[in-house]
Amino acid sequence: MSGAWPATEPTEVQVAAGDARLAVDLRGGGLRALTVGDWEVLDGYPSGTVPAGRRGGLLLPWPNRIRDGRWSWRGRTLQLDVASPSSPTASHGLLSWQPFAVLEQRDDAVTVGASVEARPGYPFRLAAAVDYALTPDRLTVTVRVRNAGADAAPLGVGVHPYLAVGSTAEGDIADAELSVPARTVLDTEDNLPTGGRTAFDGAVGRIGDRALNHPLTDLARDADGWARTRLRGPAGELELAVDRSWPWLQVYTGDTLPEGQRRRSVAVEPMSCPPNALADGVDVVVLEPGDVWSGTWTLAWTREV
Repeated sequence: MSGAWPATEPTEVQVAAGDARLAVDLRGGGLRALTVGDWEVLDGYPSGTVPAGRRGGLLLPWPNRIRDGRWSWRGRTLQLDVASPSSPTASHGLLSWQPFAVLEQRDDAVTVGASVEARPGYPFRLAAAVDYALTPDRLTVTVRVRNAGADAAPLGVGVHPYLAVGSTAEGDIADAELSVPARTVLDTEDNLPTGGRTAFDGAVGRIGDRALNHPLTDLARDADGWARTRLRGPAGELELAVDRSWPWLQVYTGDTLPEGQRRRSVAVEPMSCPPNALADGVDVVVLEPGDVWSGTWTLAWTREV
C-alpha cells in the first residue's frame, strides 16, 4: 500500500466575466464570493473557513428549520439530527459540508453537483446540480434536483446569499433601502411557524433599526412571472429576481450573527417552501422516481454613479 491521503486543501472553482468574479465553494456547492471590481456584491467568507449564518449555502432537502427535527411521511415517523439540545431544530438541509464535483465548466459558467444519500432521518436519494452563469452585470443560478431513488421523495430547496451594497461595518445596513415583492409574512416564534399569517408591506424603504428575519410569500410578480427584490446602498443597487419555482423569500438582516458581522448585509433567500414544511406539508415538492425539479434566480447589479 502507498500510504496515500485524500486531498485536504480547501477546494473551490472560479469563473469570470468582465470585472465580475465568482467563487463557488465545493464544500456544499454554494456561493463563497462574488465581486465586481472592488465591490463585494455578496457578503461572503474567506476560502477554507466555516461561514456563519450558512452564507451562500444550498439548502436541500429542506430550507430553514424543522421543529425538533421530527416529521412524518406516509405513515413513517422520521427523526433528523438537531442543532443542539438548546436549539432543537434541524436546520438548512444536509449538503452544507458535503463535497461537490465540477460537472461542466467554461470561463464564465460552471455546473457543480452532488448526491443526497438516504439516511435514517431522510430515507430518499437525490441528485443535485447547480448551474452558475456569469455576465458582466448579472449572475444566473439554476438549481436542479432529480429523484435518484425508487420511491417518491418529498423535499424543499433554498439558497442563502447575503447581499452587500457597500456596507462593511457592523450596523451599516441601516442606511440601505430595501423593497421586497411580498404581501404576506408567516407568523413565527423562534423562527418556526405559529400557525398564522399577517399582511406585509414590502416597501420597506430605509432599513434603519428594523430587524428582519421573516418568511415571506404571496409574491407580487411582474408580467414575465418573476418577483424582484431590490436593495440599494452606497455601492449601488442589487436586484434579486426569482422565477415561479420560488414562492417564498426569507429576508434576514443578520441581527443574530457573530459579533462584527451583524447588520452589514441582508440575506434574501429564495425558498420553495417555508420553515417546518416537511412536518407541516406546506408547499412541499414531491418528486416521483426520475422526476426533476428546477428553479432559477438571478442577481443583477448597477453601480452607484
